[in-house]
Amino acid sequence: MSNVPSGGKTPRSAARSPALTPPADAIAPVRHPDAPAPGEPLGSHYAHCFGCGDEQPHGLHLQARAGEGVTITAEFTVRPAHQGAPGLAHGGVLATALDESLGALSWLLRVVAVTGKLETDFVRPVPVGSVLFLAAEATAVSGRKIFCSATGRLGSPEGPVALRADALFVEVKVDHFIDNGRQEEIRVAMADPDQVRRARAFEVNP
Repeated sequence: MSNVPSGGKTPRSAARSPALTPPADAIAPVRHPDAPAPGEPLGSHYAHCFGCGDEQPHGLHLQARAGEGVTITAEFTVRPAHQGAPGLAHGGVLATALDESLGALSWLLRVVAVTGKLETDFVRPVPVGSVLFLAAEATAVSGRKIFCSATGRLGSPEGPVALRADALFVEVKVDHFIDNGRQEEIRVAMADPDQVRRARAFEVNP
């Protein structure tokens, strides 16, 4: 899939799928008291993650920071390996950047959550060499469901909007990863002598 602009004429909220609309009894998300402080880098949750992993050669190497409330900011540089059409970022890579940013909100809620549904608007093309600035926010919680949204801007946090997304994340237990992941990687991650790194590997599934 190439990055084809949608024009961005319809507000994201107007086009939102019913599954991404919080129910009437949803509550506001609450930042966990042990969440990283605003401005603190969140780091990579897993070295081989395509979104944030330092050891993933063709990954996004997305760098996220905690924001105020239940928000994060992140950025990544579009490299030649991320192309879809000549000189333009692949639409799937851009959706991954949004998904990774939205998944990082779990650090502020201190829950283990996976993507249930993601809807993305591609507003304008993103050239190779661009820096994409992302901002994500958790907007509502209903039981295990976490509703959130994100935007991606070109060149600066105030630059033109290139992407928008609404998403639903679902809180899960760590068994979700252990039961469904390939056992080779599961064993390596669980054998890591670094207790913090071992725990982080299973905390986010963008």
